Amino acid sequence: MSLQLKSGFTFDYDNLFGEGKVTAEDIQSYAADLKKAHAAMNVMRESGFIKAHLSKDGAPEKVLFSQLPYVEEGHLNSPASMKHLAQLSEHAKKDIDVVVSLGIGGSFLGNKVLFDVHCGAFWNELSDEERGGFPRVYFSGNNIDPRSTGDLIHHLENLAALYKSHKQRNLKVLLLVISKSGGTLDTMSNFMVIYDALQKKANIDTEVVAVTDPNMEKKTLLKQLATDKGWDTFSVPDGVGGRFTIFCDVGLTLAACVGFDIQAFLNGAKDMDEACKNEDVWQNPAMLNAALKFAASEKHGRHIEVMMPYGDYLKSVSEWYIQLLAESLGKQFDKDGKEVCYGRTPLVAVGTTDMHSQTQQHQEGTLDKVVQFVKIAKWQNDLVIPNVFPEAQKLADISGVTMGDALEVARQSNADALSSNHRFNACFTLPELNAYHLGELLYMLAMSVAYEGELSNVDAFNQPGVEAYKRIMGPKLQALKAGK
Repeated sequence: MSLQLKSGFTFDYDNLFGEGKVTAEDIQSYAADLKKAHAAMNVMRESGFIKAHLSKDGAPEKVLFSQLPYVEEGHLNSPASMKHLAQLSEHAKKDIDVVVSLGIGGSFLGNKVLFDVHCGAFWNELSDEERGGFPRVYFSGNNIDPRSTGDLIHHLENLAALYKSHKQRNLKVLLLVISKSGGTLDTMSNFMVIYDALQKKANIDTEVVAVTDPNMEKKTLLKQLATDKGWDTFSVPDGVGGRFTIFCDVGLTLAACVGFDIQAFLNGAKDMDEACKNEDVWQNPAMLNAALKFAASEKHGRHIEVMMPYGDYLKSVSEWYIQLLAESLGKQFDKDGKEVCYGRTPLVAVGTTDMHSQTQQHQEGTLDKVVQFVKIAKWQNDLVIPNVFPEAQKLADISGVTMGDALEVARQSNADALSSNHRFNACFTLPELNAYHLGELLYMLAMSVAYEGELSNVDAFNQPGVEAYKRIMGPKLQALKAGK
């Protein structure tokens, strides 16, 4: 059983639904709740209102991520913001050698997805011509790690020396610093260390682009710095939590710096949103996904979700989803203030890599998991496994097929084995790995957690547990500084 969209995007839930799995009766028992959840999504689209949602400051706050796929005047993504991104893209292509993307949470995880899918692992080793003139990219600010930060600075110093000797000019570095407030410890500590080090190098020209709260009347710390120093700025908009910001300037600035097809990405998200307006649960990918996973957890004890894409460059998709699911649904209290301690635990896996590690637990461990596969139907530049050693029969037996076909045989075998032992699993299929289908997948997952928030009656758009450690950490840092 599967749901396929006109684009070819497919949700195959045959190993998740039916006798001995989530049943039609299970889904029917949620009929009234699903109807209310769907109505809530329509209200969210129209007004930004989500019942009982407050900002971290306790004030009413709109939820606007569903607006992002639609580039329109007055929207967070507007013709003017697209033009600004195009200008950044042209500047990066013509004038910048290196971009250092500094962010944490969605400001790192989302950007890493776009980089991995578009650029791959060896982008920085390609020639300028092979990169289409776009700069090398490095990530920082996603941990407070002195060794990795120091290594990055040392690498940039070495690269600058090469540019000076081979190109007779300075290395041009753009620091893309992403923080709504400018007070994000992990990001801003790295930014200050790197900025200070590069400013002291005569053979490195450094500029900064700040992605931050756009409020000009009540400027945040980073906005004020950007204003004072004349840095170009992009927006971290109100109403879009970090885990949803891949569809706005937060993710799209990095996308612009590598030539990623932003419009195709947003078109994929928009077309998925249109599909998710269907009130029939069996024709609405996000509502169906939410209903099946919710029922698997609540009625069958499958409260762990393993996100297992098949493909190395999709691992970051799984890591992005981990934040989306954990922060959206892992809540101690429901919207009525009742303690529920709700939330499915997400885990990262990659096929075929983790078939040789985690799959033993998936196959025979506790019956508490749903394994969610992601597959690519058609790989670009697929490679045929050659019959290099015909004298070795075992190796000859695997020759003559493409690596993509072999990868899919492995995934199917894993799915069949899991299903044969009462292990729930499902599969999202992307016709190709490109910006459009990536937009479809990520938006569907984002909308799914919105639906599940309504089904479970928890606020899918706040993150009070994250704020708890921040309140503790601030005074500890001040005490540490005072004691020195």
